[in-house]
Amino acid sequence: MVAPSQPQTSPQPPRKYTKIDFQTDQEVRWCPGCGDYAILNVAQQVFAQLGFPKEKMVMVSGIGCSSRFPYYVNTYGFHTIHGRAPAVATGVKLANPELQVWVATGDGDALSIGGNHFMHALRRNIDIKILLFNNRIYGLTKGQYSPTSVLGTINDKTAPFGTVDQPLNPISLSLASEATFVARSVDVYAKRLMDILKKAAEHKGSAFIEIYQNCNIYNDKAFDDFTDRPFRDDRNVMLEHGKPLIFAQGKKGIRLNGLKPEVVTLGENGITEKDLIVHDEHNPSLAYLLSRLNHPNFPEPIGVFRNDRMPSLDERLENQIADVKKAKGEGDLRKLLFAGDMWEVK
Repeated sequence: MVAPSQPQTSPQPPRKYTKIDFQTDQEVRWCPGCGDYAILNVAQQVFAQLGFPKEKMVMVSGIGCSSRFPYYVNTYGFHTIHGRAPAVATGVKLANPELQVWVATGDGDALSIGGNHFMHALRRNIDIKILLFNNRIYGLTKGQYSPTSVLGTINDKTAPFGTVDQPLNPISLSLASEATFVARSVDVYAKRLMDILKKAAEHKGSAFIEIYQNCNIYNDKAFDDFTDRPFRDDRNVMLEHGKPLIFAQGKKGIRLNGLKPEVVTLGENGITEKDLIVHDEHNPSLAYLLSRLNHPNFPEPIGVFRNDRMPSLDERLENQIADVKKAKGEGDLRKLLFAGDMWEVK
């Protein structure tokens, strides 16, 4: 007797999404003019273009203005507690390796109370994507200075005479924590931010994106000196893998004088593109050097600093479990609980 043939089924093509698919019915409750609107718009567009099933995406956040993100992105989400978003995201990813996990956080949430969780999530190379909205101020709690506030920042709440704390450099910190994907963009650089988020989504391992975001209520125009349209070309250098560091519409570049970077003018004293630093995303030492370049002494680097493929924590854990099962067989929870010294309490 011959079994009836089974109908042939072709693999289903990935679902095509639009931005609307990633919008929710929640009222977006940020201050009018906040840079978070621009970031949300870009994120929703990128998520639609990825073609990744939205029911297999998770958005995790801590506390702060940025942490309202899970309400506004139509995926699964957790609005967790202050500073602990990377820890929750780590648990989500390890329990469900097939999920794509994103974290929305701010400079206060991630780098103050959450600094330990942030650093170790990157160190472990867990496959999560961390978006850090850096406005250099505490916005939700009404304008206290944050770990990234510029030295001397004056605000009525916590620094009426100017801050005396040395600020953190989020890019340097993430590189020192061994993040395998590190990038920076700006809320108003929509195209650049979109490209970076796509690359982060494709990356397997810890991905960190610092996004300069304007808080027009408590720290307005914090980045205008180098992001406003009249200044961008002269005060930003766009990082592109394999290309020399050129800015100011091709007139200036950055070269190394020994181990010290310096700005030079192309054409002066015989300087050409061959004398400039060529960006290499796979060179973490160069990435750290570039993270130390900041306006006004240098143009502000925008783009991907580092992009390396290394085994992620979830991959290493899965491989370890498979090896142990192969050597010792399937586990027995009851046997484990009753192993070792036992006694009965009457």
